[in-house]
Amino acid sequence: MTRLIQSLSEISADYDALFVDLWGCMHNGVTAFPEAVAAMQTYRATGGKVVLVTNSPRPWRSVARQIAEFGVPEDAYDAIATSGDSARMAMFLGAVGERIWHIGQVFEEEFFQPMSLLEDPVAVTLVPLEEAEGIVVSGPEDPLADPEVYRPQFLYAREKGLKLLCANPDIVVDRGEVREWCAGALAALYTDMGGESLYFGKPHPPIYDLARRRLARVSPVEDSRILCIGDGIGTDILGAIGEGFDTLFITGGLAAKEFGTDPATPDRARLREWLAEQNLSPTAAISFLR
Repeated sequence: MTRLIQSLSEISADYDALFVDLWGCMHNGVTAFPEAVAAMQTYRATGGKVVLVTNSPRPWRSVARQIAEFGVPEDAYDAIATSGDSARMAMFLGAVGERIWHIGQVFEEEFFQPMSLLEDPVAVTLVPLEEAEGIVVSGPEDPLADPEVYRPQFLYAREKGLKLLCANPDIVVDRGEVREWCAGALAALYTDMGGESLYFGKPHPPIYDLARRRLARVSPVEDSRILCIGDGIGTDILGAIGEGFDTLFITGGLAAKEFGTDPATPDRARLREWLAEQNLSPTAAISFLR
């Protein structure tokens, strides 16, 4: 049964490292959560290691710059593993060909910058859909628009047999008070239409392999001593349980409305019933990371 706790410190001594989601746990897309930052700083001060594991389509250095602007300082974590880095490696190994149709915003084109760690990467070129060998989705061009707007292009892509590489499996995120669509919503639509979508972020294994490698550079830690923290039941929690990790579910994030009117005080009975419906049992749950 999932244990409802009030503070990370109630269970943190049982773990040598944390894999922590960013959006909804450490920040809201606009500003950092001070209590979450303090919790990470305190945990690291006791010798614990923190890897931020995010479905951001950005390279990790770009994420580091972004969260610094939000107010997440470098002393709150040891390393960052992004879905973007995991997906970029697959792309430069040729997973969806050389000529790519990109769906995303202009600032996300950093995704296509070369990766120096690969000896012989594929030479990727961005082209119109009609000339493409594959698709890369880092996010919708308009995150407020219904993903269905891509149905005509996806029909054409499916008929051509194009694979779609999804750089962020999240369906939605909350930027402040505004809910936005993510790349995962487009990939889900393409899959529903009969197309083939490739995933590299949570809940899929590649990003956890990357997180383990990033952690190993800092300190070797057994999986049994790692706690995964996140607010996405179908990404953070599902993926971590699938990898055999213990999990801490943040109830005050994406699913906050499921547990009552006060996000800071989730209704225990509603939480228990909702988790049973999801057929998932996190190790512990907390309203907000603190």
